[in-house]
Order: sequence, then C-alpha cells, then structure tokens
Amino acid sequence: MTTRVAVIGATGTMGQLASRLVRDAPDFELVAELDSRSDPGAMLGADVAIDLTSPAVSQRLVDFAVDNGLRVLVGTSGWSRDRIAALERRVEALPETAVVIVPNFSIGSVLGTAVSALVARFFDSIEIVEAHHAGKIDSPSGTSVRTAELIGMARGGIGPVAAPHTDQRARGQQVSSVPIHSLRLEGVLARQEVIFGGRGETLTIRHDTVSASSYEHGIMLALRALPGASGVVVGLDALLDLGLGGHPAAAR
Repeated sequence: MTTRVAVIGATGTMGQLASRLVRDAPDFELVAELDSRSDPGAMLGADVAIDLTSPAVSQRLVDFAVDNGLRVLVGTSGWSRDRIAALERRVEALPETAVVIVPNFSIGSVLGTAVSALVARFFDSIEIVEAHHAGKIDSPSGTSVRTAELIGMARGGIGPVAAPHTDQRARGQQVSSVPIHSLRLEGVLARQEVIFGGRGETLTIRHDTVSASSYEHGIMLALRALPGASGVVVGLDALLDLGLGGHPAAAR
C-alpha cells in the first residue's frame, strides 16, 4: 500500500530533501509540495503531511492538518511544552490522527542526547553549547531544548543542576535548569556539546552534523512509523530501541 505524502516547507533545504526522499521511496507517493504561504487546502489529498516550515507558521499548519484527519510529521523547531500540550489535547479528540515531533532527524544526534540523559545523574554541573548556521532563525535549537528537558527528567529527585550566576545574560538561557549557549556562525551546519563537570574532571558529549545527508535515515524512519503512531510522540528516540529500558513507541 502506498502512503500519499504532502511536504509543507518544500522550498527550504530540509523540505527539498524530504521531497526527494519521498519521490525515491516505492512505498510513498508525493502528492503535494507547499511553502508556508500556500493554501493549506492543497495538502488535503494526502494521508500524511511533513511540516518543515518555521516556528511562526508551524502550529497553524499542523492544527489544520490534524483537524482534517492527516497524520503529521513535524520537523520544525519551536514546539514548546505549552504548544505540545495544546496539540495533545487536540489530537486526543481526533483519535484517527497522530503527530510525531522530531527536533533532530540525525541518528547520531539522538544517540548523543540519550547518552547525555544517562550521564546526567552522575554530574551536578551541566551546560550545553550548540552551534548552527547563521541563517537559523530560532535559538536555542530544538535539539538542545530536548536534550535539556531529558536531562531534567533523568535527574528526577536529584534536583536542578548547579548553574551559578544565572542572573548574568552571558550565562545562557536555562531550560530545565540547564544553561544553553547558542552560536550562529557562517561555516557551521550543526553542532552540540553537552559538557559535564565533576570534581577534578570534565566529560563532553559532542555531535557534529557535517552534511544534511545525516538526516535521511531519520526522516524515513519517522515517516514509516507515522501510520502506526498514536497521540503525540516527541523525539526520534521514542521510535528507536536504544537499549536503555522500555521499547520504541513504533513497536507498541
């Protein structure tokens, strides 16, 4: 059975990549390519939609897709906890739909985030430095926010990380008590460092994206998981068995 796909944000770098992958896959059919100014009704011939637009328009377009019975893969940054909570309420009322939100489609990045959450219980000093190309319009990145949130969850009853002088602007933006420092530079595609400090030692978990081809496997994995997903699923890690306990959402 062929799944019909609409790509929203098809004129951007990620949108062009997603469109090419869908065209080349025998189990998918590309039926619509939209940009953020297109009539959203153009996606209505599809079974699923991929949102790769911008934070300013993503929520409106995802809401439209969900309200019209489409399943949606979201690769756009800017989905805060409040936005996700509102989407969960919307999807709960429409059980035939589902949304998978992926802050980063790179398998290496997902593994780096998972390992960081595992390590977070053993260090009280934790900070994140993320770097992206100069054209990225949001900061901190969705990946760094997701990493910080998972670190906060992993620490559970341990308490917040030790982050002195947070009243100073140069100390970064705190997410789940973890300071995040964002760089936007020419010559960089994407990089994240999670730095752990302990007595007499530091540990750095770093991931570098050197080519957009690193996103290809994750896009297709998430797209193929979408027809079997339910509710709102956040993170590519939820679709993978990372061997850290539990089972991937796609297998449930």
